[in-house]
Amino acid sequence: MIDFQRDFCAAGGYSDRFAGLDWVRPIIEPARRLLEAARNAGHFVVHTREGYAPDLSDCSPNKLQRSRNAGSEIGTTGPMGRLLIRGEHGHDIIDELKPIAGEVVIDKASFGAFCGTNLESILRSRNIDTLVFAGVTADVCVHTTLREAYDRWFKCYYVADAISCFDSEIRRACEKMISEEGGIWGVLTTVDEMTQSWKA
Repeated sequence: MIDFQRDFCAAGGYSDRFAGLDWVRPIIEPARRLLEAARNAGHFVVHTREGYAPDLSDCSPNKLQRSRNAGSEIGTTGPMGRLLIRGEHGHDIIDELKPIAGEVVIDKASFGAFCGTNLESILRSRNIDTLVFAGVTADVCVHTTLREAYDRWFKCYYVADAISCFDSEIRRACEKMISEEGGIWGVLTTVDEMTQSWKA
C-alpha cells in the first residue's frame, strides 16, 4: 500500500494544491477492498509513507526545487501541517486505509520504498517472494518501488484499479509498461482478479 497519505489523498494536501483529488478518489474504495481481502487471506501487509525531516536535510535540492516549480513546495504549511514532513497530520495514512496491528509502515525519504529502508530485509526474513501493489502515484512512487522490487527478484502484481496518478494518459502508459515484452515488470491485474485468486 504505497503512500496513501493525507498529503496525496485529502483536501488541502500536497497533491490537492496542484492536481486536485479527482485522480485519486476513485481508487480509495478498490484499495480498501484489496486491503481487506489481503488481511482476510492472512497476507503480510506493508504501508509506505513518503516524507522528510523537519529541517529538510534528507530532501535533495532538486526534489525541493521541483516541488516548488509544481506549486506545492515540500515543507511549506498547509491545513494539515507542513507538506510531506514526517510527524505532520498530512504525512499520515488516510483513515480508510489505516494500518492495523502487525502491519509494517515504511517511512521513506525517496520515491522508491527499498531505497534507504529495511524493506528488503523485512520481506526476506518472512520468505516473501511475491508483492501486490496498490498506491499513489503510478508514475513515481509505485513504479519506482515496483522496479526496485523486480530487480531484487520479487514477482510483482500491479493492481491497476487501485493505482492512479495525476494524468490519465500517464496512468494508462504505466499500466501498458507492465505487460510489455511478455510482462517485463510483472502482472497487470485488478482488485477483483486478485481477491478471487486469494479465495481459490
